[in-house]
Amino acid sequence: MTAPSEVPAGIVVANAPVSYGAFELTVGIDPNVLDGVHVLDEVAAAGYAGIDLGPVGYLGTGEELAERLASRQLGLAGAYLELPYADHEALGRALPALDEMLDVFDAVAPRRVGPPPRPTLADSGSESRRAHPGRAALDRSVGLTADAWRRFGVGLGEVLARCRDRGYEPAFHHETGTYVEAPWEIERVLEVSDVGLCLDTGHLLLGGGDPAAAVSAWSSRINHVHLKDAHRSVMARIVADNAPVTAIWSREAFPALGQGDLDADGVLAALERVGYRGWLVVEQDTLPRTKARFDQAAADQRANRAFLAERGL
Repeated sequence: MTAPSEVPAGIVVANAPVSYGAFELTVGIDPNVLDGVHVLDEVAAAGYAGIDLGPVGYLGTGEELAERLASRQLGLAGAYLELPYADHEALGRALPALDEMLDVFDAVAPRRVGPPPRPTLADSGSESRRAHPGRAALDRSVGLTADAWRRFGVGLGEVLARCRDRGYEPAFHHETGTYVEAPWEIERVLEVSDVGLCLDTGHLLLGGGDPAAAVSAWSSRINHVHLKDAHRSVMARIVADNAPVTAIWSREAFPALGQGDLDADGVLAALERVGYRGWLVVEQDTLPRTKARFDQAAADQRANRAFLAERGL
């Protein structure tokens, strides 16, 4: 790969297509979803320094994507991918998606702005876990067995090696409705691998964790941050109603920064205290159903950027 441009010091603030309602459940499906160029324009106009990839191809491909990012002075912060680490055969079938993502990273590398993108890896979960989000914090019996964790570590190790061989250092993303949801499950991932951690403040709140405390506890492993707010009360109702993981979006568990239960100031202070440097991706996972709600999503991202600007970022 061509040598990147100079990496700026400190925390670099990015945004993500999912914050505008653009992700696998809407792109190419919902006619109201913003096109990729529109989202890039919104992100740049709001003052973000970078953007996550979203579905491969949504923001563009190859040289086209590199030009779109460079012309807006936007870096590529990373890309999210769920993989079945504990299932060797299924993992083998899924690896082409990882290679496709890394190919995109290579395509934009010669004109890269900001820190390098993180392959942001998550567990693909199961139908059972997606049907019962939030349970792992209350009942460890819904988690993986000891043998499954062993296989998980082996599979994750293979994926890490594949990323590193391509010149990218991954981060593991804990996600509600998967086998890495509750704090104890995050701890297990850190025990069975040497992967860096993508701390997602919103998903950690929903999983029963304390984001500010987690920054201190896992500081040596955190190499990527997704900053999002969350309503614990919404998650509690989802668990009580035995609702599936899609209810997290439909019931809007993730509000704009400052509107939920996240101690954002505490998290930012903790990140500064431990010397975190790198991408901080603002996310507000949403599943809009109307044009007006898609428009509101864009307004929320401008408000989120202003929220951080008021705090010196």
